[in-house]
Amino acid sequence: MSKAIRMRTTGDPEVLQWEEVSVGIPQNGEVHVRHSAVGLNFIDIYHRIGLYPLPGGLPTTPGMEGAGVVVDVAADVTEFRPGDRVAYAGMPPGAYAEERLIPAHRLVRLPDAISERQAAAMMLQGMTAQYLLRRTYRVKAGDIILIHAAAGGVGLIACQWAKHLGATIIGTVGSQEKAALVKTHGCDYPLLYSDRDWLAQVKEITDGEGVAAVYDSVGRDTFYKSLDCLRPLGILVSFGQASGPVEPIDTSILAVKGSLYLTRPTLMTYTAKREDLLATAAELFDVVMSGTVKIEINQIYPLSEVARAQADMEARRTTGSTILIP
Repeated sequence: MSKAIRMRTTGDPEVLQWEEVSVGIPQNGEVHVRHSAVGLNFIDIYHRIGLYPLPGGLPTTPGMEGAGVVVDVAADVTEFRPGDRVAYAGMPPGAYAEERLIPAHRLVRLPDAISERQAAAMMLQGMTAQYLLRRTYRVKAGDIILIHAAAGGVGLIACQWAKHLGATIIGTVGSQEKAALVKTHGCDYPLLYSDRDWLAQVKEITDGEGVAAVYDSVGRDTFYKSLDCLRPLGILVSFGQASGPVEPIDTSILAVKGSLYLTRPTLMTYTAKREDLLATAAELFDVVMSGTVKIEINQIYPLSEVARAQADMEARRTTGSTILIP
């Protein structure tokens, strides 16, 4: 028997229970993976509290990101074989486990230069940074952008990547320690959420013009100020809601504030096609292997203690990437 985290109801971290499970034999299109490391992401918390219902209902094993070694494959799977080092991020859930079955089309093979722990720390956050900076709004040299939660997993990767692309980066953070951290990762202007004038500071930094794009994973607490940070024809990329969901808005506000754009993207949409998944992962691997982006694994927990890990993330006691070790 193997072990996994099981969730029978939504609620506080204590609903995450470490239990014995049966993995089964790979069926059509499936691969059996033994995890070396599992990623922790804020979307896991959204699933746990019921903000984003998990497909298939409860009980279930949550978790969206992992890396490890192929144990077995179904007879019709030709792209992978036992012993291959692989990683993934996205649906279907089930990463909070020592071993699992997963559709082969959601896996990518790891280059030799990328460790399994590194992969578990970067697949979801790194591929998110890729689509945000390279597809949702294609950052170019000379752009000024604003990244909220700049000290988080996506934030630290996005700051480094955007700096490589030639952008000037304003980042919001929750403490002076986090401000110092993001400064060393490419953020030109770290600003504190607790400073009521952070919007005024953005305007000052941009000489009143505003930024080309705001990348906002915070949600309710920053949404309207984010709109006010934009230059005319700027785009607000709302890709998370750590502070809670944004209330319904009157879209005419986008016209009033300068013919703005607003989008609510997800990694699952951007990597739904296998060719997009492979291209996204390949670009991420390239910037990591070149040293352009460094993956900061700042917290490591046993997988069995994921309840504690999620509580720490909710309390904003984490920075960079967090991994769970089965």
